Amino acid sequence: MSNIATIDQAQAPSILGSLAQHYGMDKMAFVQTIKATVMNGGANVTNEQLAAFCLVAKEHRLNPFTKEIFAFPQRGGIVPVVSVDGWMKLVNSHPQFDGMEFDDKLGEDGSLVAVTCRIFRKDRSHPVEVTEYMSECRRGTDVWKTWPARMLRHKATIQAARYAFGFAGIYEPDEAERMTDVRIESEPHVPFDQLTDEQKAERRKRECDEAAKRHADSVDAIRAAIESEDWCGMTECWQEIPQSDQLALYLAPSKGGVFSTHERKCIKERQVRETEQTEEASA
Repeated sequence: MSNIATIDQAQAPSILGSLAQHYGMDKMAFVQTIKATVMNGGANVTNEQLAAFCLVAKEHRLNPFTKEIFAFPQRGGIVPVVSVDGWMKLVNSHPQFDGMEFDDKLGEDGSLVAVTCRIFRKDRSHPVEVTEYMSECRRGTDVWKTWPARMLRHKATIQAARYAFGFAGIYEPDEAERMTDVRIESEPHVPFDQLTDEQKAERRKRECDEAAKRHADSVDAIRAAIESEDWCGMTECWQEIPQSDQLALYLAPSKGGVFSTHERKCIKERQVRETEQTEEASA
């Protein structure tokens, strides 16, 4: 992917050395610290990729140590990701920035449908306006469930900032995760029986994670129903999930599954009982 941070090997040492000096650190200490804190361990990140990432941070005057910018891992490299605080710093520090305003669009039931961000520039007579829609942006993650209005406002602000100031080559966290999902879906499909054991395990785990994202509300409801021994509620929620996703979600917890051993046992026992009752009724 063109957005993956790379740089020529001959350039990396001098760049890392100058950046370490900028932060008042020894070069090796700088490399180890930034890999450990900004790149989540960074075991597979080369110094060349690290240098390219630091150049992006320097270009936009963002501090990686305060998490204004950090690295999102991608196959073959890393993607520079800017946090909301980093985006706000970019916008507020731009010499032509002249304020912003928001408009919320509500549905008939009072729920938030869309957010419009309007950014004003000192050198333009008309503002730059971008509208982001909840139906297109919302995800099944905890942060979207807890703060949907705030997340949609962030999305509108970042897109408006791109249009208004031409920020390029950087992404926001939610966007980077979506890019990873798209990349996985676009990879050539290899028949399951042709995969190695390790690849099979990786695919099962990935399919489980994807199914858990698609049915996050149902998974939470199933867990709550099991805890309260509401077997009818658990069965109804489970049966709402397509069978292919049921198989994916039933991955053992020791292999990265979303349900505990006890929860899997409850689901299995109820499904067997439902099947037996159906067969008895039709006999």
